[in-house]
Amino acid sequence: MRPDDLKFQKSHEWCRVEGETATIGISDYAVSHLNDLVFLDLPAVGATVTIGESFGEIESVKAVSSLYSPVTGEVIESNEELGDNLEWLSEEPFGKAWMVKVKISAAGPDLMDVAAYDSHCKAEG
Repeated sequence: MRPDDLKFQKSHEWCRVEGETATIGISDYAVSHLNDLVFLDLPAVGATVTIGESFGEIESVKAVSSLYSPVTGEVIESNEELGDNLEWLSEEPFGKAWMVKVKISAAGPDLMDVAAYDSHCKAEG
């Protein structure tokens, strides 16, 4: 079950906003479609991310997928342990498998709540 306090993008990234900080990751739906993850590339602390632009990549045995930021701001923390523990993405995609924390300067206008995201996933099949 997806937590009610998250917002989602159509590209399957989620964010949890607490004050001026957004914690960002990818959804359980995205993880289930990627399968056999082998590599993750995340930005360093101090990097700037921009709404709708790629902030990193995740690679499975089949493909490389870009990760798109739901917010604009500065990366204040990057989950350095995640690259060595990609199984966390299947085990706890909304918990310990967070990817980056960003000090927000702007949030995306097209973020969906859980109900809208569930409908979006069903429509994708």
